[in-house]
Amino acid sequence: MDIATIELFVISMPLKSPFVTHLGEVREREGIIIKVTDKDGVEGFGEGVAFSTPWYTEETVRTSLHMLEDFLIPLLQKHPINHPEEAAGLFQSIRRNPMAKSGLETALWDLYAKGQGQSLAKMIGGTRDAISSGVVIATDTITKALKQIEGYLEDGYQRIKVKINPSQDYEFLSAIRRHYPNLPMMADANSAYTLKDIEQLKALDDFNLLMIEQPLAHDDIIEHAILQEKLVTPICLDESIVSFEDARKAIEIDACRVINIKIGRVGGLHEVIKIHDYCYERGIPVWCGGMIEFGVSRAHNIALASLPGFTIPGDISASSRFWDEDIITPEVKVEKGFVTVPDGPGIGYDINEKRLQQVLLTKKTFTI
Repeated sequence: MDIATIELFVISMPLKSPFVTHLGEVREREGIIIKVTDKDGVEGFGEGVAFSTPWYTEETVRTSLHMLEDFLIPLLQKHPINHPEEAAGLFQSIRRNPMAKSGLETALWDLYAKGQGQSLAKMIGGTRDAISSGVVIATDTITKALKQIEGYLEDGYQRIKVKINPSQDYEFLSAIRRHYPNLPMMADANSAYTLKDIEQLKALDDFNLLMIEQPLAHDDIIEHAILQEKLVTPICLDESIVSFEDARKAIEIDACRVINIKIGRVGGLHEVIKIHDYCYERGIPVWCGGMIEFGVSRAHNIALASLPGFTIPGDISASSRFWDEDIITPEVKVEKGFVTVPDGPGIGYDINEKRLQQVLLTKKTFTI
């Protein structure tokens, strides 16, 4: 990999409608697009998916920029690599900061796949030509939720995820079940509960949910094991799984029976593939989570979800779910509940340069 330059584009776009959870409300999405160009002019793209504020993890757009500019890019300048898998080992000298690492590592994967003339999906072991698509309901009233669900089902989405918290769970889910008794549905708590709420969470077994995602603390595994023993509904871990070792330990103690995999949360595709393979060998279902991404990260998620272990529809919705206009072309579309996996080189999407410039805040270029 004869890298010539690395460019960082900080962009910002308004969401078509607010994304609401008990942790806060997102109306404007800021992020980092990372472009790696080799000496032959081949370009690879990745996306830093940290938010502007540390509500989901401790990382933010600003901290990611700091890590990229002052540590990760200098490492590549000093230590050239031949394959994107080598980046994971190179970045181990820096603790945590997985979203900054992932943004750069995924750009390297896209560049490498394009250099090999191969789709990223096939390169990492993908077996599907199309992936099933789910969508998230994140609003504060039952009326709004039912209206959103009606629209998404018309669009063909195959699974609905509902954001819940202790003041908005049983009644909320009950209303949805009355309207849609057979709807494939899961609930996402984003760490809103504690073990004091066991009886409240046990009551949610009434709704035949696919899973309850991250009900307890964002960094917990032990108490989730205690809770899982009391529930019929499978627990899915999200924020608690930031590495392969976290996944291995959680599975060993039965802290969860499903894992949400996000490339940015665990530091890149190399780590994700390790987690996928471990779960696949043990019959643990996995699915691809979303981060209110722009098109670049969405494209990487599509490639990832083509792996055989991704048996549950992920949070990979159409570009139009969040944006009036995305930064990739063609935009991601959901047709009859599925997203086609591109077979072109790399991620299989091009950058919409005009749109990128329209939403650009700052740009920095580094010579390797």
